[in-house]
Amino acid sequence: MLADDDRPLVRRAQERDLQAYGELVQRHEAAVFRVCWRLLGDRAAAEDAAQESFIRAYDRLDTFDLSRPFGPWIRKVATNWCLNRLAATRPTVALDDEDDRGPVGPAGERPENVQQGREREQTIRAALSALPDRHRAVVELRHFQDLSYSEISAALKLPVSDVKSYLFRARRLLAERLGHLRDEA
Repeated sequence: MLADDDRPLVRRAQERDLQAYGELVQRHEAAVFRVCWRLLGDRAAAEDAAQESFIRAYDRLDTFDLSRPFGPWIRKVATNWCLNRLAATRPTVALDDEDDRGPVGPAGERPENVQQGREREQTIRAALSALPDRHRAVVELRHFQDLSYSEISAALKLPVSDVKSYLFRARRLLAERLGHLRDEA
């Protein structure tokens, strides 16, 4: 979604047009949920965090700069909300509850391959969830939201050097924890 497509809606929402804000929510709810889910690791907590993020964003729409795209801004609000929540309480991750899609892989795949795929996916999710909060946030913003180092720096209010350092450490931790998967492939 291009920022230009959101601007008229943001303008109307800044004037407290709830229908316009509802349209913005519909456009960005999936991306905001993904950010929350990746950071919190729990579907119910991610749904709550996404809803809270949109409420907080609505309350702060007057601070939004119309020259910037809305999508990264609302994802930044969600990231900050999740990081604050993580700082307050360390979440538990329910790996079994988050995927309702059924078998991993193409239809007709052999059951043992489906099970191996599920186990591999759970191992990766567990390794991501085990990262320290800031490391996990930097990985989320860089690899799943495709933000630049400077955008991550602004979103997390960290120097770019810290962003690079967190990302380097997170990748190293993931490589250590997931190295055995590379050997199995």
